[in-house]
Amino acid sequence: MTHGKNSGLTVLYIPHGGGPLPILNHPGHLELIRFLKTIPDQFETPDAIIVISAHWEQSIPTLTAKAAPPLIYDYYGFAPEAYDIDYPAPGDPLLAKELWAGLEAKGIHSQLDEGWGFDHGMYIPLKLMYPAAHIPCVQISLMNGLDPLAHINLGRALNEILTGKILVLGSGFSFHNMKAFGEIGMDPENVEFDRWLSETMTGTDLSCSDRTDRLIHWERAPHARYCHPTEEHLLPLHVCYGIFETPARRVFDGQVLGKKSAAFLWKN
Repeated sequence: MTHGKNSGLTVLYIPHGGGPLPILNHPGHLELIRFLKTIPDQFETPDAIIVISAHWEQSIPTLTAKAAPPLIYDYYGFAPEAYDIDYPAPGDPLLAKELWAGLEAKGIHSQLDEGWGFDHGMYIPLKLMYPAAHIPCVQISLMNGLDPLAHINLGRALNEILTGKILVLGSGFSFHNMKAFGEIGMDPENVEFDRWLSETMTGTDLSCSDRTDRLIHWERAPHARYCHPTEEHLLPLHVCYGIFETPARRVFDGQVLGKKSAAFLWKN
């Protein structure tokens, strides 16, 4: 492990909420809205943001390389104002090319995409965190094989590449059973998985290898497939963890859409 090399590096895994609802002040998102608005107070304002969004999968890690990526309204069935949300953050083609070259040098085949835009896993949380939209951003896709170790290895490679004041934002959801959202009260399956995840990410009694093994085999966790029928909203956490491979600090312990959700922070 080489964590600690970049003193300006901050890594944050968050729940990004249901579609555009945090921006629309949905009552099931009030705790999350407060969290996203205040969490930037806990670290330096970054010079650039790298977003690992649950809503973009490619065969290999793919990086947005456009100077002004458009917004992708990748949700449906919401009020008209959900499609008027604006977040004109600039892209960072130079950073994207540096990351691409660095990943290639580390043996992780990747690609640049000059046509893709920013999806709601990027602009919904960042509109609350940095409403001025002044910080350049690059998105990196998940790999559609959804292999946990491959995503940890992506984080390990990023650790070797990143320099300067960078925020890596893993944008997903620690609970993502769409059918269960909105039910009254937290269910025991949700609570047990949340406890396991928090112990895994923050427990100082776990060795690095044990923590990594738990994340690779996350399906063995209590009620794992109830909480994540598909794992794309969990895997940004694996990338975040791979960057530091150390215990995180839990910085959100609240409810979103009636379900217990978590956010985790690492910083040098």
